[in-house]
Amino acid sequence: MISGELGWLLLWGTLVGLDLVSLGQIMIARPLVAGTIAGVILGDPVAGASVGVVLELFALDLLPVGAARYPDYGPAAVAAATVAAGSPGMLGLGLAAALGLAMAYLGQWSIHWLRRRNGNDIRRHWAAVEKGDASTIARLHLKAVVRDGFRSAVLTAVGVAVALLLRRYPPVALGGALLLSAAAIGAALGVGSLGALRLASSPHGRWSLAAGLIAGGAWVILR
Repeated sequence: MISGELGWLLLWGTLVGLDLVSLGQIMIARPLVAGTIAGVILGDPVAGASVGVVLELFALDLLPVGAARYPDYGPAAVAAATVAAGSPGMLGLGLAAALGLAMAYLGQWSIHWLRRRNGNDIRRHWAAVEKGDASTIARLHLKAVVRDGFRSAVLTAVGVAVALLLRRYPPVALGGALLLSAAAIGAALGVGSLGALRLASSPHGRWSLAAGLIAGGAWVILR
């Protein structure tokens, strides 16, 4: 892997980490998008999209809203795509998904750290915030965004570094890699199905689920 690709991966992972909460929120933090673009950077968009789909199914089980704790799947998908890129067929998918899940939950811890740091900042300047001091509020917001960018960059760098080690020294043989891929796909389908059914509890959600199933079935038939 050349240094240019590493630089783009680090930049992309930082952007998708920021997009989750702090900046943009244009859905590039979704693992399907993050993984696919990481695959494009690495010259293997199919592998990036494949691992992105697997992680997206896991991500369907929760919604990053309010004070809920949630994994950070964006930088995790970038790391996972780095493992999967260049692997023949589905061979690297299981190992990539395993790394992606591990990094996503490490990202969850890092988000908790970020919230505590931001909360401490607000408490230290509470008098000015309570008065509506615009300069103080703007400064606190900028610090929070910069801190989240640092968090996302470090998380991406760690994930890509581990991914490169796994590519160089794969911990499983061919048979184990295929079994791990099958297990990852099965687990993702199970978790994704439960998440979809939970989100479809409202009438609007049921219509959305039905439309998605029809569209997906039509794509498979007409492909």
